[in-house]
Amino acid sequence: MSSIQRYRTIVTLALPIIGGMLSQSLLNLVDAAMVGSLGETALAGVGLGSYANFVIISLIIGLSSGVQAMVARRQGQQLFADAARPVNSGIVLSILIALPISILAIIYSEPLIQLMSSDQDALRTANQYFDYRTAAMVAVGINLSFRGWWNGTHRPGIYLKNLLLMHLLNILISYGLIFGAFGLPEMGAPGAGLGTAIALSTGCLLNGIMVWRDARSAGFMQARSGISSFRTLTNLSLPHSLQQFLFAISISVLFWIIGMLGTEQQAIAHVLINLALFLILPCVGLGIASTTLVSRELGLNKTNDAAQWGWDICKLAFIAMMLLSLPMWIIPDQVLAIFLQDTDTIAQARLPLQLTGIAICLDAAAIVLTQALLGAGANRTVMLVSTSGQWLFFLPLAWLAGPYMGFGLLGIWLIQILHRSLSSIAFILIWQRRRWVHINF
Repeated sequence: MSSIQRYRTIVTLALPIIGGMLSQSLLNLVDAAMVGSLGETALAGVGLGSYANFVIISLIIGLSSGVQAMVARRQGQQLFADAARPVNSGIVLSILIALPISILAIIYSEPLIQLMSSDQDALRTANQYFDYRTAAMVAVGINLSFRGWWNGTHRPGIYLKNLLLMHLLNILISYGLIFGAFGLPEMGAPGAGLGTAIALSTGCLLNGIMVWRDARSAGFMQARSGISSFRTLTNLSLPHSLQQFLFAISISVLFWIIGMLGTEQQAIAHVLINLALFLILPCVGLGIASTTLVSRELGLNKTNDAAQWGWDICKLAFIAMMLLSLPMWIIPDQVLAIFLQDTDTIAQARLPLQLTGIAICLDAAAIVLTQALLGAGANRTVMLVSTSGQWLFFLPLAWLAGPYMGFGLLGIWLIQILHRSLSSIAFILIWQRRRWVHINF
């Protein structure tokens, strides 16, 4: 396969994945716009509930990459009659894991969310919103398994179409429940949570029908899956879920550290972190594409091709991050003015924003290769390197450089650049050594 064909394959696979991620971010903005009309307290409550839900959902996020890697591996091994069996295991694990977690989270939602705020009015909204969203946790887990099927079989566009339909349904139902439109009861801000839960559950049902029609011949919903399939999916999914859970907690700890510097610095950091998380979505989408490509090539026993996919996608991701970060370097004040109004605050945020542009470029290799390693089955390696770097290096040094030594937000952002550079170097070395080619599942 020529270089042009390889890059065309990458882009064709990655674009629908990126589209799905961007559509989710856009949906969050639409929800914020609808709830924002009810006032700052309602918006703050939904924000608190949404973040708490993200922390809980992170516990099952690994199901998608686990199912995707297994499906792609079975495709590469020409085991087409068994390719959908990992989806069966994903559905069962979604019920076994997500159901008890969601019940416990709803029972203890009040003390959980109280850790994040002391505003009683916002907390009331947050609790109701969180309970509705978390009630759909099983549906989220099953949808993640379905996404693994479509991505693993090189057809993420089908999942994207279903996702867009689900988003449209979410907007309509949430709007109706928030404002009492279309004959629905007026619930205010919590209605956004119930609307999302209904849309997720409906989308899960529609996705299930589509997978049923497509994957029956590949073993979908057939009784014979075997204990080994559950064990393999558990071994692949749990490390990634634990990594995502600890990452979500680390963001909270980072905000706590920055909060020691003052409210203004915390507001700046909120803008910069969320902007960075949004801009790296194309890079994450490219990385998820590498999960499929690497796992399939390893199934075909083409280790050199598997390694080359990782390098090729890293190059594309770096170029994408360079282009997306240009406005941060060239017109930082104009970018910041979209989110911040005070000129002094913008002046303080200017250099950290430019450093953020550098950081997301340096992070490109780490983002792609972590996903590529998930495709190879090196999930524990990814968890150990990512988690230890975040908790044993970045967060302690961020506290030391920021609040303790007095270098402030700039000091924390310089530590972040160092952390992301070392993280990318670590994953490049791991990928280069190729010990991951010997992992079988």
